[in-house]
Amino acid sequence: MYAPTHFATDDITRVVELIQANPLACFVTTQDDVPVASHIPVVFASDDDLTGLTDLVGVKMYGHLNVVNPQYTALADGDRALVVFQGSHGYISPTVYDRVPAAPTWNFSAVHVRGRIRLLDPGEPALKVVRRTVSALEGRFGQGWDMTESLPYFRKIVPGVGAFEIEPEAVDSIFKLSQDQPADVRDKVGAWFRGSDVGTHRALAEEMCRHRPTARPHQEGTPRHDG
Repeated sequence: MYAPTHFATDDITRVVELIQANPLACFVTTQDDVPVASHIPVVFASDDDLTGLTDLVGVKMYGHLNVVNPQYTALADGDRALVVFQGSHGYISPTVYDRVPAAPTWNFSAVHVRGRIRLLDPGEPALKVVRRTVSALEGRFGQGWDMTESLPYFRKIVPGVGAFEIEPEAVDSIFKLSQDQPADVRDKVGAWFRGSDVGTHRALAEEMCRHRPTARPHQEGTPRHDG
């Protein structure tokens, strides 16, 4: 993924937070040299070892597909995968800048994880992935549902689950949050998103506020294209 230096970060905590907040990933592999993709939740195998990290290499992640999904049936141990996590995003109209000349753009954040797949056995190993996925998602997005009474049902449906583990080999991230604009323009963009109820605009405004740039923006008036 192309990420200009002013939109990149070496703060692995931000990367982890984006993944945890946006676990529905685009899981991409190749089949006969053709890219194939599924949209599935991908979660960390454990939250216990995510503090003090400098990168995600070696940190295990879990995912699962339906066993009849052709993408799953074509998978083999050691295959490489690209897992794309999309954060908050939003279109910026030049009217927001209140200046001329201006060009429209799109603020967004995303993380790309590349790694190797290890297929997990059916039965208890697959059930472990299902349970971990449920606990991670319910803990962050649910209402504290206790899965205990549903475990017998889980065991009935788990034969249809194709579970796997991913160990990241490389991670790319981009947080394009108007860092290349002067402070007054960034403030206008943030206010615009904060007052909008479209898509993830408000979450994007909060992210822009939390992560204000510390580096000096490019000289005003200098053309730049960051696509």
